[in-house]
Amino acid sequence: MLKIDVHTHILPKDIPAWKKRFGYGGFISLDHYRPCSAHMVRDDGKQFRDIESNCWDPVKRIEEMDSHGISVQVLSTVPVMFSYWAKPADCLEVSKFLNDHIADIVSEFPLRFVGLGTVPLQETQLAIAELGRCKAIGLAGVQIGTNVNQLNLSEPKFLEFFQACEELSMAVFVHPWEMMGEADMQKYWLPWLVGMPAEVSRAICSLIFSGTLEKCRDLRICFAHGGGSFPATIGRIDHGFNVRPDLCAVDNPHSPRRYLSRMYFDSLVHEPAKLDYLIKLVGADQVALGTDYPFPLGELEPGKLIDSMPYDDMIKSMLFHGAALNWLGLPLSQFSQT
Repeated sequence: MLKIDVHTHILPKDIPAWKKRFGYGGFISLDHYRPCSAHMVRDDGKQFRDIESNCWDPVKRIEEMDSHGISVQVLSTVPVMFSYWAKPADCLEVSKFLNDHIADIVSEFPLRFVGLGTVPLQETQLAIAELGRCKAIGLAGVQIGTNVNQLNLSEPKFLEFFQACEELSMAVFVHPWEMMGEADMQKYWLPWLVGMPAEVSRAICSLIFSGTLEKCRDLRICFAHGGGSFPATIGRIDHGFNVRPDLCAVDNPHSPRRYLSRMYFDSLVHEPAKLDYLIKLVGADQVALGTDYPFPLGELEPGKLIDSMPYDDMIKSMLFHGAALNWLGLPLSQFSQT
């Protein structure tokens, strides 16, 4: 069965010295301290994380994909590379570098990879221009963060960007980053365990309550990590909307449940009961295999959770590739040779 992993991250093997080029720091570089391994390091010397060659080498990725029966990966950058905090023109240069890299890999291995770009969301017009360029170089959509310098995605300045995604038929993948409260919960890896799920819910609620999803009815948008804490708390969110419309319904009069049918989610929920709940909540046609490859908080055996479920082949085919193709706006025939 064709299996498309919608949530995987990749980096170029060599990253320019952005600090030297732009004259200020905060950017990520790679320290290849031994063969097939590298430190991701901020240019202030602080180490971000360790990665291996499967984070930059497409041939290595294909070997690992084959070992797990994964037919296609959807490639996106590591969210720390968004660089929304940088000067807009500098962020645009970083984005172009990353987008060209992904487009080159997709061009070399068109049956194995689909690409998502990144854009300088801190400046809407630059973001829209790069969105158009992403489409022109063969990318299927863009990955964006759950906030932009702690501005919620509900901000009016972002509506034009989402409308452009809709008009260009570019898929949107929303990934948590720069988690709210991160500085206050450094111990126990809490930003990743608590902050990330909350960030995704923050993004979803912002897009619903602001009316963005109402205004962009044809927007194909997918949320990482199974929608974070949103699916598990939709009852509370909906109840809050109903009892305090003076606070929640100020920009959109429609119930949050109205939008469950308009969102896609990846399957990275880590346990059978949660996956089953998500499918019952929104349907298998809105849940796509996603693993967060190649990072340890992802699904270490891609596709294992879905394979373990007692679903019939029709549901599994939707989870493994049907929902992904619908979200990406791509035909099954594009990958018929895999």
